[in-house]
Amino acid sequence: MLDVRRLLSLIIYLRSLAREMKSFLKYWLPLLVWLCVIFLGSTNLMSAEHTSRFIVPFLLWLKPGMSPKTIWIILIVTRKCAHVCEYAILALLLWRALRSGPTLRMSTPILFGAVLLACAVFAASDEFHQSFIKSRTPSVRDVVLDVAGALLGLLIGTSFAARHAKQTPTTNESQFVDARL
Repeated sequence: MLDVRRLLSLIIYLRSLAREMKSFLKYWLPLLVWLCVIFLGSTNLMSAEHTSRFIVPFLLWLKPGMSPKTIWIILIVTRKCAHVCEYAILALLLWRALRSGPTLRMSTPILFGAVLLACAVFAASDEFHQSFIKSRTPSVRDVVLDVAGALLGLLIGTSFAARHAKQTPTTNESQFVDARL
């Protein structure tokens, strides 16, 4: 009889562990992968020298005879837009991961601030990391762009969350709908 109880408690524990693992894989693993992508992007691999080898021929294929000044402007704008996009995605993934956990139920403004602060700290550490790479130059302007991207991502996330909350019927509304059917 005692072995059956132990077996049942083991089964319950394993189910709980499987739920936690599923939650980790669904919410936290994408965030960790994206942090690695950002980190790799700040290495020599994604420096302007390396990415221009692919972008410049593509631009010249699109419009032969494009001036070097125009190509340079497009490269700079593309790289700065990449900063905004990568941190918008980071903020959305972090927002999603933090909202998924039952232990971290906090108000939206506090969650908003925590995610924005975390993204700013990661952006600053990323620029610090670039200071050790010869082909990269750290920039406070890039940190500002990264934080602006995180802010954009958070605004998108909160607008979708607010819209989703409005579309979800309350208990009384769903009972009314069910009663009519």
